[in-house]
Amino acid sequence: MPQVDTIVIGAGPGGYHAAALAAARGESVVLIEADELGGTCLNRGCIPTKCLCAAANLTSDIRGAAAFGLRAALEGVDYPALRQRNAGIIADLRADVAAVLAKVQVIKGTARIIGPTPAVAVGDEIFEAPRLIIATGSAPAPLRCPGAELAMDSNAFLAMDHIPGSVVIIGAGVIGLEFASILCGFGCEVTVLEYAPEVLAGSGVDPDVAKRLRMLLKRRGIDIVTGAEVTAISPEKSVTYKTRKGEKTVGAEAVVAAVGRRPVVPEGAAEAGLRLTARGAVEVDSHLRTSVPGVYAIGDVNGLCMLAHAASAQAECVINGREYSPAFTPAVVFTMPECASVGLPEAEGTTCVTIPFGANGKSRADGHPDGILKIVADNPTGRLLGAHAVGAHAADLIAEAAVAIAAGMTAGQLAGVVHAHPSVSELLADACKTKSLFNNYC
Repeated sequence: MPQVDTIVIGAGPGGYHAAALAAARGESVVLIEADELGGTCLNRGCIPTKCLCAAANLTSDIRGAAAFGLRAALEGVDYPALRQRNAGIIADLRADVAAVLAKVQVIKGTARIIGPTPAVAVGDEIFEAPRLIIATGSAPAPLRCPGAELAMDSNAFLAMDHIPGSVVIIGAGVIGLEFASILCGFGCEVTVLEYAPEVLAGSGVDPDVAKRLRMLLKRRGIDIVTGAEVTAISPEKSVTYKTRKGEKTVGAEAVVAAVGRRPVVPEGAAEAGLRLTARGAVEVDSHLRTSVPGVYAIGDVNGLCMLAHAASAQAECVINGREYSPAFTPAVVFTMPECASVGLPEAEGTTCVTIPFGANGKSRADGHPDGILKIVADNPTGRLLGAHAVGAHAADLIAEAAVAIAAGMTAGQLAGVVHAHPSVSELLADACKTKSLFNNYC
C-alpha cells in the first residue's frame, strides 16, 4: 500500500490548489481526478461561461454602436467558431494546471474512500496518508417535475452546437441568469421561471440590488416570471407553471434546468464515518475538518460557499492550518449588467447608502449608466459590513470593497482614500462621503 503525505480527491480549483501547495512544501502528494484537470470550473463552468459572456457582451456592444456615433453591423454569430475559441482557452488553462502540478502524482480514476484511517482506493490500487482532502465539487441538481428529463442541465447547455431561437430557463439563480444574459445577447428569445418571489434568492445579494438586476434584465428583453412553480414539461418543450394568477404554459425551442447544484460525495464516505448535512454536503468545522480525524473537505462538497475562489481559499486554510470564514468572500453574477456582492446585506442596526451609476462620469462615458451601488455600514461605528452592486464592472468595484471590509475599515477611512478620476471606483468613495455615512462616522 503506497504511503504518501497527502491525498487529494478532485482536481478542481480547491483540489489542485491544495495539492500544489502541499507539494511546494515538500510533501508527497497524490491527486485523484475522474475527469479532466480543472474540474467543473475550468471545463464546464466558470471559464466556458465567461467565454460566452464575453462574446455575448461584444454582440450587444456592436448592436449599440450607433449610440456612440459608430456605424457597425453584426452579420451574425458563428457559434462553431465561438465554441472552438472556448475550447482553445480551456485547453491552454488546463495545460497551466498540469504545469502547476508538476511535483504531484496525478492519477486518473474514480476514488473510493476506505476507512477508518484516511485511505483511498483507485481501482485495485490503495493509497494511505495522514491527511486526506476531499474536493469532489458538485453537479447540477435535478429538476423534479413530469418531463424533467426533457430539459438540459448546465453541462448540456454548454455542449450545445447552436443557439436556439427561444428558450425557457427554469431557475433565476446565478447559473440561470448568466445563461439568460448570454442567450439574450445572441438574439435568443428568453423566458426565466423562478419559484422564489425574487431572483438570486438565497445568494446573499441585497434585495434592492436583486430587484434592480431583475428590472434591468427585463429591460433587455428577458421575460422573468417570479413566484412560478413549474409543474410539467411536454415533449414539444412547452413548460407549464403555476403562479398566484393561475396556470400558464410557455413554449420554446429548448428548456434549460438551472435549479442549483448538489455536492458530489465520494463513494465510501458514509461507511468511513463522515457525517453529512441535511443537504447532503460533507459536514466540516471552521478548520474544514470532517468527523473523521485527518480528513478534510473543501469547496462545493462541503456546501459552505459554492464558488471556485472559495474552494481555493479553503485549500490554503487546510494546508496552512487556518480557520476559514466565508464573511469576506465576494460573489459575482456575470449577467449583463454584472451583479456583485460581498459581506452582509442591509439589516437592523446598519446604515445604508445607495448611489446610482448614472452619477459616475466614467459609467456615463462608457455608455453604461444603469445600475446602483449599495454600501452597508455598522450603525454605531461606521465599520463597513457589506457592498452590493449591479452595473457594468460591478465585479471590479466589489473587489476594492472586499479589501476594505476584510481590513475592518470604516466608511470615513475609505472615503479618505484618493480614487482616480474618472473611474467607476469613485462610486465607492462617493457613497462613503454621503452625509449619512461620512458625517456620522469620521
